[in-house]
Amino acid sequence: MSYLDTTIDVYKEAALRPDVGLCCTTNPVWELPGLKIPTIMQEMNYGCGSTVNARDLVNNPRILYVGVGGGMELLQFAYFSRQKGGVIGVDVVDEMLEASKKNFLEAEAQNPWFKSEFVDLKKGNALALPVADESVDVAAQNCLFNIFKEEELKQAIKEMYRVLKPHGRLVMSDPVCEQEMNESLREDERLRALCLSGSLPLNDYVKMLTDAGFGTIEIRAKRPYRVLAPGQYDTDELIYIESVEVCAIKDPMPEDGPCVFTGKAAIYFGEEEYFDDKNGHVLLKNQPLAVCDKTAGALESLDRNDIFISESTYHYDGGGCC
Repeated sequence: MSYLDTTIDVYKEAALRPDVGLCCTTNPVWELPGLKIPTIMQEMNYGCGSTVNARDLVNNPRILYVGVGGGMELLQFAYFSRQKGGVIGVDVVDEMLEASKKNFLEAEAQNPWFKSEFVDLKKGNALALPVADESVDVAAQNCLFNIFKEEELKQAIKEMYRVLKPHGRLVMSDPVCEQEMNESLREDERLRALCLSGSLPLNDYVKMLTDAGFGTIEIRAKRPYRVLAPGQYDTDELIYIESVEVCAIKDPMPEDGPCVFTGKAAIYFGEEEYFDDKNGHVLLKNQPLAVCDKTAGALESLDRNDIFISESTYHYDGGGCC
């Protein structure tokens, strides 16, 4: 049995007998007018954050969600789409697809605006998506890619890139870990299935995305998630795991490398009303401007004493320039 088979077994069991404690996040992130999320969906929310963001969901987007869970984020996406087949849900576990289908009937009963036909459920594998090239505006996964080992992770990201339209968005929530994990933890198939022992350092995670061709990366949130403690797990030190919410945009790759936003800002406080670096960046006096890490480095290299560059906050809310 491979580690992927173990993962299927874990989530087959979670579909048949909802496990509220399987992941930390069990309450909906979004509370929207007219949106009621059935309790069963909350109990089956096997994710580590949210991939639903209103700024990604304008102009009736077509949305792909891989790893359907109990259907909660599919319902949230449908709230913004509201069209037949506007949301595609893909899962390899038959029992999870059946559970989601039942949950959508409950959602219909609680939400007059919602119809199950808004969501097209498909049996399929993240490594070979049953979706046409460049056919979706937004693709999302929550605590799924963390399961994969390196080669499978590269393939899963490649598949998401393939199905996205130009400038489409891949929105993800996954655990990350900056500490080394021993081989025993890394090879523990159940811990990997639970999205723990596959946690990568954030920079490695981002590099996987830019290597696939995504030209813009936004780190939107970084939060405490779990600890693996000695005596409870096979480790001599306490291992701290965080969850990140990341958006990878299928923009063309700039000649000087990807634009990665990690929550840095530049503030000009000189004598003039503004500072223009003659490279596309205008800093108004005393007005923080979000900048990508590449631009932050370029501004720092000017060695001026009237520009302040903040540290990464790992909470980027959009705007700014690259």
